[in-house]
Amino acid sequence: MTDLRSTLAQAVDASLDRLIAVSQRLVAVASPNPPSDTEEIAKVAEALLREIPGIEVEVIEPAPRVKSLIGRIKSGRPGRRLIFNGHLDTFPILEQLPWTVPPLGGVLRDGKLYGRGVCDMKGGMACSLLAAQLLAENREAWSGEIVLTLAGDEENMGSLGTGWMLEHVPHAKGDANICGDVGSPKVVRFGEKGLMWVEVEATGSPAHGAHVHRGVNAIDRLRAALDRLKDLETIPFQAPPVVTRAIATAKTISEPLSGVGESKTLQRVTVNIGMIEGGTSPNLVPTHAIARADIRLPVGITTDVLAAKLDDWLAPLEGVTWRAIRRFEASFTPPDSEIVVRTAKVAAEVLGTAPAVNMRVGGSDSRWYRPAGVPTVVLGLTPFNMGGPDEYVLVDELLAVAKIHTLTAFDFLTGG
Repeated sequence: MTDLRSTLAQAVDASLDRLIAVSQRLVAVASPNPPSDTEEIAKVAEALLREIPGIEVEVIEPAPRVKSLIGRIKSGRPGRRLIFNGHLDTFPILEQLPWTVPPLGGVLRDGKLYGRGVCDMKGGMACSLLAAQLLAENREAWSGEIVLTLAGDEENMGSLGTGWMLEHVPHAKGDANICGDVGSPKVVRFGEKGLMWVEVEATGSPAHGAHVHRGVNAIDRLRAALDRLKDLETIPFQAPPVVTRAIATAKTISEPLSGVGESKTLQRVTVNIGMIEGGTSPNLVPTHAIARADIRLPVGITTDVLAAKLDDWLAPLEGVTWRAIRRFEASFTPPDSEIVVRTAKVAAEVLGTAPAVNMRVGGSDSRWYRPAGVPTVVLGLTPFNMGGPDEYVLVDELLAVAKIHTLTAFDFLTGG
C-alpha cells in the first residue's frame, strides 16, 4: 500500500499536462449563471467522465438545460462511498471588463492559468477528475466506490443541482465528501456561514418635492427599516466552542490568505445592503422604494431567529414590508471528523507545512451535504480575480490540490 500510494503521488506529478488540458477544456465552454444553463458544459464534462475506465455516467436534468452529472466508479468490493462534488456553472463572463486574455481561452502564462470560472471552480473539478481517474486505474487497491457529482445551478444556490441530486439519487450521498470549490490548499474548510437574502419594501404617498408636508416619502421609510436591518449585526449568540477554537487557531494562516478580519467575520452576523431602488425624480416625493440585502450568519444562530427579529422590528414601521428570498443555515462538519483530519494530514504532507483548519466565509454546495449527514470538507484553489477580469489560478496549486484529493481519497477508501 505504501508503494502504491507513492506511485499515485508520482502519477499526479506526471499528469500536470493532462490537468492543465482538462481545466482548459472546461474553461473553453461558457457556463455563466444566470441563466443557469449548463447544457453545453455538461457535454464536455460527460466526455471527460467517460474517459475514466469503468465509470457509470448519469445525466440529470430537473429543468430544461439545467444539467448535472453523476459519475460512479465501483471497486467491486464492499466498502465506503466517497463523493467528489463540484459545480459546472460560473459567474457571468462580463466581456466588457478589461480582460487582457480571452475569457474562455485558457491562456497559460508565467505559471498561471486564466479564464472565467477557472478558480470557481473548473480547475478544482479538474483536480477531482484526475484523482478519480488515477484511483479508477488502480481500483484493485481500494474498496467501496467513488462518486463524482458535477452540478449545475450552484451559483443560484443549487436547488436544481446538488440539492436535487441529494434528494432524488441515493448514491449522490456517501460516507464523506470532498469539494474542490475555491479557497486555498493551505486551508481545509470544515464548515460555512449561512445566508438569508431579504427584500425590504416601503410605500408612501405622492407630492411635489417642494411640498413634502403633503406626501409621505417611501425612501425615508425604507431608510428607517434598513437601520433596523443593520441592527441584526448586534444580536448576541453562542457558537459551539469547537468552532470558536478552530477559527482562533486558524487565524495566523487563514487571514493572510483571505484578508485581515476574516476571523471576526466568521463569528458575527453581517448585513450587506447590496441594492436600493426608489423614486423617479429629485423633485417628487417617492411613493415606492425597495432594497435587497445579503445577510450571512455564523454557526450558533439560525435564520428563524433573524426572521423573528425582523418581524418584531419592522412590523411597527408603517408602509414597510419584508420577505426572505433565500435561506440556508450555517453548517459544519466537526473538525475532528475523519475526512477533515485525513485531508489536513495529506495537505501537510503535500505542502510541507501544516494547513489551517477553518470555517468558510462564502457558501458552496457543501451546504447541501452537511444537513444530509455527509461529513464534508472543502479544499480548492486560491481565487485570483474571481468574477473579475483575468481570473486565474496558479499551476503549482492545481498540482497540489489534485494530489491532496487523490491521496485523501486513497487513504479514506483503504483505511490507511
